[in-house]
Amino acid sequence: MTDTNEKLTDRPLARRAVLKGAGLGLIAGGVAAAMPAAAAADGEIWSGEYWTQKGEVPLLMFRKRIGTPKSSEPPKPVLFFVHGSSVTSRSYDISVPGHGEYSVMNEFARYGFDCWTMDHENYGKSGRTSGNSDIKSGAEDLKAAVGVLVHETGQQKFHWMGESGGALRVGLFATMAPERVNRLILSAFTYKGEGSPTLTKRAEKLDYFRTHNMRKWTREDVLSIATRDRPGTSEMAVMEALADADMKFGEQMPTGTYLDMTANLPIVDPKTVAAPTLLIRGEYDGIATVADLQEFFAQLPNGDRQFVILPGVAHSVVLGKNRQLFWHVARAFLDMPQPTST
Repeated sequence: MTDTNEKLTDRPLARRAVLKGAGLGLIAGGVAAAMPAAAAADGEIWSGEYWTQKGEVPLLMFRKRIGTPKSSEPPKPVLFFVHGSSVTSRSYDISVPGHGEYSVMNEFARYGFDCWTMDHENYGKSGRTSGNSDIKSGAEDLKAAVGVLVHETGQQKFHWMGESGGALRVGLFATMAPERVNRLILSAFTYKGEGSPTLTKRAEKLDYFRTHNMRKWTREDVLSIATRDRPGTSEMAVMEALADADMKFGEQMPTGTYLDMTANLPIVDPKTVAAPTLLIRGEYDGIATVADLQEFFAQLPNGDRQFVILPGVAHSVVLGKNRQLFWHVARAFLDMPQPTST
């Protein structure tokens, strides 16, 4: 990812972006401030960083697409990736030399999407507060991101994809701002959590989550993502690369999503999710049973919905060995043609 420590007020371009954005009535006080990035030749992947604001909290946003953005070009469909409880936005843009493509943002940029993600409050490059960054807080982060998306792309509705805790964040967001959701992908999602071995184990620390806003998260914890549910479904080299990317932000993660998943489920009411929805579960994912997800799926009101179980996949769908299965089903869902009759 592009790295910069420039202050926004030191850059005339950023100030112009802020002033122009203020006239748009951006949601939750969000304002766009684009970081400088080199132009990309036709066919090359371009990337850039942006900042938005949720109240007093600065939130980092990151974008990848083919070619430098130009106001004169037809808009590309926007796909926004929402990260989980124990990772940052870098989980969607990991480079693992010698192991093939692991950046889902690169892959979907090549498919023609304008790919975005963000670091939630208390994660990655975004601002640090005394809060625990629960699911509702994450949904509010996404509301703040919308202003930047509208300003930078000229569009009003976007595709959204979340994994694990990110699926809960974006699922809740979809009920709060349905007018901003085109198509919705919920991966490694959990509804009520009944029968989940992962959440049963996690609940052993419920008292800690209730009394602490941060939890210890070490390199060994990152590596355990590859072995927790089904060893062999993820490459250790990938988790090493993820640890390299994330551990520079410290050995702590917020407790809010863990508290919500162990004490406050259900968070998302399926009857209020109006958008076309793709529900994805890895065959060996321990965070939700098939029955739990079927109950959620059955209550979705939109007839345009799919529930897919990916073979040979555990909790980590985008970083698993069989990640190409995710690419296939997600792309097919997002490229679904409009029905000719209803």
